[in-house]
Amino acid sequence: MSVEVRELVKHFRVHRREPGLRASLRSVLHREYTDVRAVDGVGFEIAAGEVVGFLGPNGAGKTTTLKCLSGLLHPTSGHVRVLGHEPHRREGAFLSRIALVMGQRSSLFWDLPALDAFEVHRTIYRVPASRYRATLDELVDLLELEPLLGKQVRVLSLGERMRCELAAALLHDPDVLFLDEPTLGLDVGGQAVLRSFLKEHNRRRGSTILLTSHYMGDVTALASRVLVIDHGRLRFDGDLAALVEQHAPHRRVRVSFREPVPAQALAALGRVVESEGVVATLEVARTRTAEVTARLLAEHPVDDVSIDDPPVEDVIRTVFARG
Repeated sequence: MSVEVRELVKHFRVHRREPGLRASLRSVLHREYTDVRAVDGVGFEIAAGEVVGFLGPNGAGKTTTLKCLSGLLHPTSGHVRVLGHEPHRREGAFLSRIALVMGQRSSLFWDLPALDAFEVHRTIYRVPASRYRATLDELVDLLELEPLLGKQVRVLSLGERMRCELAAALLHDPDVLFLDEPTLGLDVGGQAVLRSFLKEHNRRRGSTILLTSHYMGDVTALASRVLVIDHGRLRFDGDLAALVEQHAPHRRVRVSFREPVPAQALAALGRVVESEGVVATLEVARTRTAEVTARLLAEHPVDDVSIDDPPVEDVIRTVFARG
């Protein structure tokens, strides 16, 4: 296994103070603290070469978990191993085989041109010149970085900087890649470029990827397996399609008719979500989908019919609500 996590717990001791001047003065002499359970007994495994989506609302514990996996934080308790190493020990043999990309943080020197910033990373990771040049040429081609190499990092747009951040993280050819909101703030085009690149990179290199994102498009494009975390606890670990089936008992049947059909006539088949002219959408129980479709074809002048699962975003919201 590339990643092994058992009963991971991370607590933070946070100073707590009531608002107001009197409370401020009192806190000088007597400070009160509270323990915040950012991660509370999380456990999972990720096989080599697997791409896994890590989902959860803000404050769920995603970033804290990634920081524990990459060695930035020491777990309060539990067992964590990545590539056979304990991340918090920060051993060189471990750091040279992983990379962490955070959409809200920059690892590049802002005053340097991108190419010089890449050279700094090469020196830090002691990448041989020949391997560095071959890897950089590949990344420049795949991420379309040629026009950006001579620009200072500080003048790059967010989308351009994120492409450079990703390239820098991959220059030492890591076996495990932790991505925390890598497409945050990017436009649709920028998101598509990064998704396509990551998919191709995983296919070529076989690297293990753990991805957090608020954009469901990132997850559905890259991962078939998802971990869902909320309030520091793991709520789901499994196939994305199974998540949809488990937490979405209904499907939507969209029908185009050759002539208008009254909504009242369709109500006997399922809940009418939309009925306008010759187009209607029904919400039906997943187990009745085949039956309802057959009745539609037999009883009404159907021109076209399609069956869809609800959006993944809606399913995730349902998971959190039930949690």
